[in-house]
Formats: sequence, C-alpha cells, structure tokens
Amino acid sequence: MEKLIINSTTREKRYILLKDHVVEKLVIEQPKQQATVGNIYLGLTEKVLPGLNAAFIGIGQEKSGFLHKEKLSSFVNEDQEKAVKENRSISSYVHQGEKMLVQIEKDAAGTKGPRLTGIIELAGEHMIYMPEGRYVAISKKIDQPTDRHRLRSFGMREKNDREGLIFRTSSLEQSESALLEELQNLREQYKEISALAASRKKPGLVFEEDVFLQSLIEEVKKMKSGEILADDRSVQTLLGRYTSLPVTFYHDKENILASHSLEGEIEKAIKRIVWLNQGSYLIFDEAEALTVIDVNTGKFSGKQNRQDTVYKTNELAAREAARQIRLRDLAGIILIDFIDMQNENDKKSIIKVMGEELAKDERQTKLIGFTPLGILQLTRKKTKNSLRELLTSSCRVCHGTGRVLSAESIAFRLERELWEYRGSDYDAVLIRLTQDVKDVFLGEQAVHQQRLEDTLGMKLLFSIAEDVIPSYEIKQLGAYSDLKKNLH
Repeated sequence: MEKLIINSTTREKRYILLKDHVVEKLVIEQPKQQATVGNIYLGLTEKVLPGLNAAFIGIGQEKSGFLHKEKLSSFVNEDQEKAVKENRSISSYVHQGEKMLVQIEKDAAGTKGPRLTGIIELAGEHMIYMPEGRYVAISKKIDQPTDRHRLRSFGMREKNDREGLIFRTSSLEQSESALLEELQNLREQYKEISALAASRKKPGLVFEEDVFLQSLIEEVKKMKSGEILADDRSVQTLLGRYTSLPVTFYHDKENILASHSLEGEIEKAIKRIVWLNQGSYLIFDEAEALTVIDVNTGKFSGKQNRQDTVYKTNELAAREAARQIRLRDLAGIILIDFIDMQNENDKKSIIKVMGEELAKDERQTKLIGFTPLGILQLTRKKTKNSLRELLTSSCRVCHGTGRVLSAESIAFRLERELWEYRGSDYDAVLIRLTQDVKDVFLGEQAVHQQRLEDTLGMKLLFSIAEDVIPSYEIKQLGAYSDLKKNLH
C-alpha cells in the first residue's frame, strides 16, 4: 500500500511517500536551496586549466562552474580515436572567452561551484535527447535482447550523426510513430533554447527545469496502487494527467503533513541517532568528504548466542541504513561500521542484504565491500545537498559544532502555522521573532506581507526578539487596534 502526500501551498515544497505506513521517500525544496541540476545556461569560458584538463565557466551565478574536458561537445564530436583525444590538451577544444551552452550536473556545495557538462540532455516522457551525444543507449530495465535491438535500431536510424538518445523503460510500450513525435518535439525545444542563448549577450539561465514537479510526476508514474493527496489544486490537476489513481485534494486548515502525523518524520531524518525496533541504534556523522554510520547493539541481546545477536543487529542495521541514506539524501563516500563479524558468510549475507536494499534507490550507488577493518564501503552519486545541509545551518552559538534549524526552515514553519488560522475571526496576529526569520518570512522589501495578509484575512504585526538562534512565537491573536497598542 502506497500513499503520496504533497504539501506545496507555501514556498517550501515537500512530499512524503509511504509504503506500508513506513516513510520511503522524503523530498523538500526551499527557494534558496532549489536544485539547479538540469538547468541550461549560456556560459562564458573564464579560465582554461590544462593541468586539470578542465575549465571554469561563468554562468551568471555567484560561483563559476567546473567543466571537464570529456564533457565538452567539441571533445565528444571530434572524429578521432578516444586515446588520441585524451592525450590532447583541453586548450585544443576550448579557449578563454568562448561562449557555449552548458548544463548543471551537480549543484554547488560549500566552496565548490556547480559541476557542468556541455553534453546537453533534454528529458522527454519516454526518451532523453542529447543534441551532441553521438550514441544510443537503452534502459537497463529493458532486458530482452530483441527489445533492446529494436529500440537501438530505431534510434540509430532516426538520429543524425551528432545526436544521442537514451530510451527510458516506458519507451518499450510506445509505437515508433509516438517515439518519433517525441523526438521531434525535443528537437524543437532545443532549437528554442539555442535561439534564446544566441540572443543573449551575457552568461545566464536559458532553461530551468522544475525539479520538484518532475520528481512528483516520476513518483506518480511508478505508483501501481494506493492514494495521492495534494493540498494544491493545480498540483492535483497536473498529477491527474499522469495516473489512473485518484488524486485527492486536501482542504483542511491543518498542515497536510501534520494532519498525517508526519512532521516528526522530518525531524527524525536530521537527527544523529536512529533507533531500531529491537533497541539497537545507528549513529550518523556527516562530514564534507564522507558520511560514517556506526552500528550499536544497544539493548538488543538476541535469543541465541553472541554471533546470532551480532548478525541480526547488523541485518536490521543494513536495511535501515539503506532507507536512511535515501531519506537523508546522503551521497559521496559512505562508510558503515557494522558490529564486528568473524564469520565470512555473515559478511557476505550482509553485503547481499545491503545490495537488495540499495537496488531500491533511484540514485546511482556502488557497493564496494568490506575493508580489512570490517567497515563496509559504498558510494552514492551526489547531485544536490543532503537533507541536513538543506534544513540546517551552522549554529552561531556553538560556532559550527552543532546544528540548529535555519532561519528559512523556521520562517516556513511560521508560514504553515499561520496558514491554519486563515478564515478565523481574528483580524490581526502579533508575532515575536528574530530578525533573520522575519527577513526570510517577508522577503525582500516585504513582498510577501500583502499576499499573506490577503490570504489569511488578518494583519501581521511583528516584534523583534534579540536571540542568536532563529526562532518565532505567536504572541497574541485579536483585534488589530488592541494588538497595535500592545506592540508599543
């Protein structure tokens, strides 16, 4: 039984996917932290680095992007043996001051700018179109040789020399005429993007993908049974086009996730300790270069001998660790310190369990195996910040040794709480909050205040709290004149 619950009425967009009442996926998008993966920019080559075989590309953002030689369209389309091309300097393929279309492959993180590619990908419903790709690929989930051969032959026949195509799993059920129509539409889309870029004089965005909605659509397409609840009419209508399942509109005042007792699941997903059913627990330590997950038996003692207790704990931990990796959107190098197992067969069984659980992940993962010290190594492709990086910021009180909810998260929490008062008998609300929360809540030049007051049907009054931690408190609801007096 699956249930998809979507909270998208306020600026922070969120959805949670439940399978058999267990949270399987959690997606949150904040305006400032909106994923840029898939966005296409007109880029300007600022610096070529032959020693790194890469270049820095300005895209009109705060940080320049990093583009490796093998991701240049000029490299891909040169008619030379790959070994010959690899031995040539990047200076043979790009020069300072050159303009080009680039696409973000990985969001900026920390001090690093975004990672770019010059091999543009436009995603259709049944295929991915690459104007400069030069190859045809088939989804690994299409495993019948005859089906793979048919799609590959169609792709090679219909594309030109420079183009590339990747056929999605759903392409298997489409006629050639339907696939050809989609290909033509994607070509037209690329022409429009190219024309827009050609009209620009400065680097900047020319195509933006709504990652949140695209993610929702892909999630809905995969659902075979269950229910979908959305608190936004436009989202309800949009998703109804992609599924035969009922998409129900949620109209109660209480936040949709709170009404399903799911707000706590978000809090759990950024906590350091995760408890398992039998009293054992996991500890998550995220660093910039890697994440370490430590497994502890806790109160779990098992019913057999110590070896049985250790294996059962590790098996539980493996399944939960894989789920938490998805929920927290952990990426890069991940090390899991299981409780020491002397039996090699037990280690092999844990690797098998971990492999089965990681197979559920839509993000690319690679299970490497145990080190001589008994630590399981794996990697997961990173395209955006983890949930912890998204929702929290370094605490000014403890100088980065701990974490607190960011001003953005607190501001959006306030907006959701106020949303529950819409249509009430009160005509004003007095809120005490820190300045940073107020700045986010109202936006630049208080652009959101009028919209919120019109929506809620009440005036918003503020008093500033002198607190170093982002916070707010709804002090009083009542008549505007009374609250105005209290404010002074």
